Amino acid sequence: MKFKILPLIAFAICLTLFTLSSFAQANFKPEKGLLSTIKKNFKDADAQYKLLAKQIGPEEFPKTYHPNTSKQENSNSGWWCSGFYPGSLLYLYEQNHDQQLLTEANRIMGVLAKEQFNTHTHDLGFMMYCSFGNANIVEPKPEYKQILINSAKSLSTRFNPTVGCIKSWDSKNPSDYLVIIDNMMNLELLFWATKETGDSSYYKIAVTHANTTMKNHYRSDYSSYHVINYDVQTGAVKEKKTAQGFANESAWARGQAWGLYGYTVMYRETRDKKYLDQAQNIAHFILTNPNLPADKIPYWDYNATNIPNALKDASAAAIMASALLELCRYADNNSGQEYFNTAQTILKTLSSPAYKATAGTNGGFILEHSVGHFPAGTEIDVPLTYADYYFIEAMKRYQAFGTKK
Repeated sequence: MKFKILPLIAFAICLTLFTLSSFAQANFKPEKGLLSTIKKNFKDADAQYKLLAKQIGPEEFPKTYHPNTSKQENSNSGWWCSGFYPGSLLYLYEQNHDQQLLTEANRIMGVLAKEQFNTHTHDLGFMMYCSFGNANIVEPKPEYKQILINSAKSLSTRFNPTVGCIKSWDSKNPSDYLVIIDNMMNLELLFWATKETGDSSYYKIAVTHANTTMKNHYRSDYSSYHVINYDVQTGAVKEKKTAQGFANESAWARGQAWGLYGYTVMYRETRDKKYLDQAQNIAHFILTNPNLPADKIPYWDYNATNIPNALKDASAAAIMASALLELCRYADNNSGQEYFNTAQTILKTLSSPAYKATAGTNGGFILEHSVGHFPAGTEIDVPLTYADYYFIEAMKRYQAFGTKK
């Protein structure tokens, strides 16, 4: 079933006007000192990403850098993080208009383009919307739109109406249907596809997935499990666990950030208040957590037993900052100010020498000290592409508060 095009366009116009009015009412004051720091950060990041571009082969995407061994680790285009490198290049090009960055983004997106037909991953939002979605804003082209539409079609094939979710990981057990909280970040691509094509099926999949996730992934305190295993035949929950966190009942920090960001997007795209309430409840869990440090960079898991000696995760902090800088625009004044202040603190901390790499080091990555998969022993206390991407995005969003309306 499809929406009629004219009502959809009218909805989009109303949504845009509502969003603009919300932005206009926001009265958050960015600090001049931090704005100056961010300007320098973008200049330094430009140089870093030129260095990073030299560390990859023609068909490779940067994955991480191991400072102890000075070893660069790269991936192919099918890795879930492949969209963050071109996305960061495009964000930086918007800031500095350095043609070299745009040229590199276009080159690597040529390698990435084939993933539009990949039906074996739930991460096409990360892979294709963070790259081609941004490219379609920076330098709109008909082929970018088609790639994004094809990507949305591919992502939709992983939706099961009985379960009410998009499948994340494939399993050797045919009765398993594994869904991870990270998948909330891939729904934005589907909303875009409905607005672009007029086909409501993408929108309905996104809403159904978000509703099912809200019901089954979240505990009473609004912390989230990482993985829910559903029965593919009945849709019943078989198992709840936290694969990348400290324990099944723990609150894995990046997972909490994915949910915060995802439900903020859900509110933006639907204006359904239940998603705003969900995002704010998640924010409350994070910001009132007794194990959240004063500098607002979370430990890799809020329940790690060796806090305060546990590793911190810059990637979770960057995602949080970006999400909070959008959520603050939708919240009441008091909550909004708290979200804004927290994001501001995160940006200050990440901009400090404790997290921001010295120019010419860190393999070309901007941030140090992220944690990928601690239980698996991979990507521990290293730079990660998505930490950089959401740090850049958060800085962009902070800058926007200093732009005169």
